[in-house]
Amino acid sequence: MLPHPLRVGLFLIALLCHFTPGFAQILAKSVVTTPEVRAELLAHAPQGLPRDPGQAAAHPVWLGLKLVHQPHWHTYWKNPGDSGLPTTLEWTLPPGVQAGEIVWPAPKKLPVPPLVNYGYDGTVLLPVPLRFTADYRAPANGKLDVRVKASWLVCRQECIPQEGEFALSLPLEGSVALHGAEFEAAFDAAPTDLSSRALTRARVEGERLQLRIAGLPEAWRGLALDVFPETPEVLESASTEHPRATQRWAGEVWEAAVPLSKDRSSSPEQLPLVLSVREGRSAPPKAVRVLATVEGGWPAARAAATVSPALEAALQANAANAASGAAPAAPGGGADIGLVAALLGAFLGGLILNLMPCVFPVLAIKVLAFAQHAEDRRAHRISGLAYTVGVVVSFVALGALLLALRAAGESLGWGFQLQNPWVVAALATLFTVIGLNLAGLFEFGSVLPSSLASLHARHPVADAFLTGVLAVAVASPCTAPFMGASLGFAVALPGVQALAVFAAIGLGLALPYLVAAFSPAVARALPRPGAWMDTFRHLMAFPMFATVVWLVWVLGQQSGIDGAGALLALLVALAFVIWAFTLQGRARWTLVAVALALFAWTASAFGPRVGQMEATSLSDTGATPSAAAADGALVWEPWAPGKVESIVASGQAVFVDFTAAWCVTCQYNKKTTLANPAVLADLRTKNVRLLRADWTRRDPAITAELARLGRNGVPVYVLHAPGQAPVVLSELISVDELRGALGRL
Repeated sequence: MLPHPLRVGLFLIALLCHFTPGFAQILAKSVVTTPEVRAELLAHAPQGLPRDPGQAAAHPVWLGLKLVHQPHWHTYWKNPGDSGLPTTLEWTLPPGVQAGEIVWPAPKKLPVPPLVNYGYDGTVLLPVPLRFTADYRAPANGKLDVRVKASWLVCRQECIPQEGEFALSLPLEGSVALHGAEFEAAFDAAPTDLSSRALTRARVEGERLQLRIAGLPEAWRGLALDVFPETPEVLESASTEHPRATQRWAGEVWEAAVPLSKDRSSSPEQLPLVLSVREGRSAPPKAVRVLATVEGGWPAARAAATVSPALEAALQANAANAASGAAPAAPGGGADIGLVAALLGAFLGGLILNLMPCVFPVLAIKVLAFAQHAEDRRAHRISGLAYTVGVVVSFVALGALLLALRAAGESLGWGFQLQNPWVVAALATLFTVIGLNLAGLFEFGSVLPSSLASLHARHPVADAFLTGVLAVAVASPCTAPFMGASLGFAVALPGVQALAVFAAIGLGLALPYLVAAFSPAVARALPRPGAWMDTFRHLMAFPMFATVVWLVWVLGQQSGIDGAGALLALLVALAFVIWAFTLQGRARWTLVAVALALFAWTASAFGPRVGQMEATSLSDTGATPSAAAADGALVWEPWAPGKVESIVASGQAVFVDFTAAWCVTCQYNKKTTLANPAVLADLRTKNVRLLRADWTRRDPAITAELARLGRNGVPVYVLHAPGQAPVVLSELISVDELRGALGRL
């Protein structure tokens, strides 16, 4: 009898999904590291935590996000200047505890000609005070648990949006003052508030704001000052460095004329300003904050910028298409591919999926099933039909879930399930169980009650159906040739038509096995059951373990090396549990208890790391333009919205690789065509910039860009050139195809 571990594997996955989210609440993570920034959540409570709201004033509590930038990288102030985004913090705190505003240290000017931004490089700490309201009660467990989700934009010449989730547990008793010096330095770096003491007058004259400020520090007199408006898009970010800006001291009064922003869209009655001594001079304090009341009003402001004329035209065209019931056309010309062509492309793509390495482990199980029923034609046919139904139903269900989530506002695409580390971990668990079973470590009769272990014998059709479900689970991350355009077209169709496209993919995937099941020639060609089946069965364990290796690697791209290591620890503990159940005699239940306790401890200690998304650069190479090798080696840069348009506008061609760690086709193309010496030589000769859009984790911007290209999954390869429509290349890209496209530049 051929044992099928599918039911047990799915049962274990259900247990994993039920328990591990709770474990995520146990482990606190206070540091997130990316190639560009090390971010850490710090606390400062020198008098300890208050026991009731009345003690809050005598027990100040501060939290702070510390950002340590790599050389030449920076993040942004509350007003980022001409471009950029400020760092944001979203807090999760106990009842009665509130987070105040960030106490922003004085920024510095970060020129990126012709722009000037405001922000920080080196090391900066962003302190935040905690407030304790009347609802506050001292935590019964003696610890105050705080969590925060931080988002920041880190830039050099390119910009990378990053985020991280942090947690700390602050003890109720005792002082928390390990980082006191860093908080004191951050408080010293914050502007001194002179809004109630300095006499500040402001009046708009023409296109400049005239400032007269008295009461500034005496040590500043005669020195040049920088102006940082807290309100964005009011004054020119270049401020006093602008050619039309002037400043002078008239005794103790500082006077300046600062140009208004060309994109000004607001007219504030009060304008908070941070003033600091021009960089290179030293005069305490480092910065002050004043509040300027604008006298005489403002000239009419321009309308707030919305979208570019080109984007506005595209939106209007899409609206017209929607009104007429037509699907939007993909860029690069050409109408949509049509429903019949989409169904045919989906069917052919599903057929080609059988050649993808991700599906091979499942097909190995079907080979064993074929051999087992070599002389039973009826069993062959029933198994073939059940497998086909399992594949088609699973593809339709997955497509329906995708369409439902998109209709609910989620930005998702094909393969979205493997963007969740818990799903990756669940699949790795399932394939580990299958591999251990095929390797002969256990039989179901030894680890399960006889009623459950005999289900296979009583319900072989269910086994075949579940094998089809498993085939879809591992095949869905792959996008075969012909599938890309069909999937992109399907998501814009009405529900029934879209599901028909997904069903066509499933039918293509299942067809070879269905034909073989109804073909007597296949049955006659198979060897008769015998001892060879045990050897072949053990051999098939290794493709399963190879799949586990791939899934662990995928998880490592999402949760970092800690996440991958945690998953390996859980799989080892699971294997120990299964082995313990196979033992006989008195030692069995003792070792089972030990194994289960070890597995529970491993899950609680390491489980949370599996699901923690590590904040990393969007580039899976970590390389940047200035990091190119001295021999002129090509470097992949991270893709970002608007970056392609900016490069093409400068007159340079761009090749974009939309990829993901869980996409087997993507990894194959990287190691073959995209690493081919002739292709690399052509890219260098044509001076083509290389961008990589990494979709390993969910990224709405990449999802939107794929939709704009008429695609809904990866891989996608696009060649952009000045004056030419974007060229979308094949999913399984060949050397000749890519070189031919480059030759037409």
